[in-house]
Amino acid sequence: MRFMMLMIPKGYENAKPGAMPDPKAMEAMSKYNEELFSSGVGLSGEGLHPPSTGARVTFDTGKPVVKDGPFAEAKEVLGGFWIIQVKSRAEAIEWARRCPASPNEIIEIRQIQELEEFEPSEAIARETRIRDALEKKK
Repeated sequence: MRFMMLMIPKGYENAKPGAMPDPKAMEAMSKYNEELFSSGVGLSGEGLHPPSTGARVTFDTGKPVVKDGPFAEAKEVLGGFWIIQVKSRAEAIEWARRCPASPNEIIEIRQIQELEEFEPSEAIARETRIRDALEKKK
């Protein structure tokens, strides 16, 4: 089972462009990442620049509308993510519990939908072909 662990740092919605993590926090997170990836559980993971440098594309009007960050209405924003492969939801939770997150950070855990979960269709066949092609590029 694959899961995405989403890091949601409180207050990051107001971070200025170029904001970087505290070096001590970065060291602790680096050790956690080393354990996660050396165990074979971690598949990928990255930190994200602040939302002040991002953009959102909304479709409320039926047409794409682009809004540059920061996003005044945002209460929670992503600071980074991991993709992990584990045997169960409980194991994913255990890895999240081991993260050296600060009291101002939240980790949301979401299971990734696998193509095998969907009913066969032309769209699923197309998705399978796309993913197979991407895998061959690696």
